[in-house]
Amino acid sequence: MGTQSTDQDYSNKQMSEIDAKQKKIDEWLPITSSRNAKWWYSAFHNVTAMVGAGVLSLPFAMSELGWGPGVAVLILSWIITLYTLWQMVEMHEMVPGKRFDRYHELGQHAFGEKLGLYIVVPQQLIVEVGVCIVYMVTGGKSLKKFHDVVCSTCKPIKQTYFIMIFSSAHFLLSHLPNFNSISGVSLAAAVMSLSYSTIAWSASLHKGVQPDVQYGYIAKTPAGTVFNFFSALGDVAFAYAGHNVVLEIQATIPSTPEKPSKGPMWKGVVVAYIVVALCYFPVALIGYWMYGNSVKDNILISLEKPAWLIAMANMFVVVHVIGSYQIYAMPVFDMIETVLVKKMNFQPTTMLRFFVRNTYVALTMFVAITFPFFGGLLGFFGGFAFAPTTYFLPCVMWLSIKKPRKFGLSWWANWVCIVLGVMLMVVSPIGGLRQIILQAKDYQFYS
Repeated sequence: MGTQSTDQDYSNKQMSEIDAKQKKIDEWLPITSSRNAKWWYSAFHNVTAMVGAGVLSLPFAMSELGWGPGVAVLILSWIITLYTLWQMVEMHEMVPGKRFDRYHELGQHAFGEKLGLYIVVPQQLIVEVGVCIVYMVTGGKSLKKFHDVVCSTCKPIKQTYFIMIFSSAHFLLSHLPNFNSISGVSLAAAVMSLSYSTIAWSASLHKGVQPDVQYGYIAKTPAGTVFNFFSALGDVAFAYAGHNVVLEIQATIPSTPEKPSKGPMWKGVVVAYIVVALCYFPVALIGYWMYGNSVKDNILISLEKPAWLIAMANMFVVVHVIGSYQIYAMPVFDMIETVLVKKMNFQPTTMLRFFVRNTYVALTMFVAITFPFFGGLLGFFGGFAFAPTTYFLPCVMWLSIKKPRKFGLSWWANWVCIVLGVMLMVVSPIGGLRQIILQAKDYQFYS
């Protein structure tokens, strides 16, 4: 009898040791380590995650979509993504006493342990790593533009070097341990995104409608028009892709049964979405209205003068992209560190973190320098991974977990989102790929 109870004590002791170890690991991991965020943290984290440098390509996307479809797509995307975002916030704590701190944990709950990982993780990684790479390119380009505007007589410096200069900031910032510690960076980034959007549309407005403005489609052939249309859909999908880090942001908000985290989180999301509308709609509509189909794929390039304003806007873009890179890199760091510590039993040390994060920044920098064709990549990635994670994965999870009444409002809303999302996923990579092929024809490596 005595041996049995000691065995039980021993196994209980083992269990509590394992729990304690898990807790310690959770306190070390970037996403679950600090849960004392305020609701406004979630607001500016969401703004930073949502308003990408994608906003600057919206007038160009409008020129490929045309007035009617363009406005419709912008508004529809805004509504659908707000709805799927609400679903994510609701689903974060729908199992009492448990929080889904990461997108793939929710996926595992909805689709099962194995399948959930296989569905969510590849897409989430494509999105997060893709965004990091694209932002490396954007940061480098904006720095180069800043240099060329401020000092037009200097000897030109290769874009490669500017991407390296830009990544140097990340070799430092990546070592901030968790989401709350980057809230300062994120706040700066959110303010910047509002500022450069405002500069973009107010400067366009100030220049007035160009004398020879045309609103027709720019492509000469019907096929070209259709492909451009597809690609523009991808650009818009990319502009609304903040969902990949929503649960990770919500995980930092404290939660009790009487005051769940979805209250403050939703408040933050609504504020973020209002800011998003203030950034997106004026830029897209005014930019297209003033320049018509001759608008460049980055609206700041269309505005040549006044030089100081353009230089300032480009610097704002750089600051914002630094913040966004960090927000999208954090869940990736979390995944890598989780695998290393939980699966491969590395000790959770600062050294491990130093090594992991520097390697990641170096890799994204290398890829950015190798393939800097910015626009096409957006359309391609945008459709391939952004459409699912933003437009229809939340709906599929909602249907499989909540099981709403067939043919009820919720059921219809979700199915409409799923159908639109799947269509978007199919057509926009086609347009993006074509643009990449056209741009890559005359591209020299490391030029």
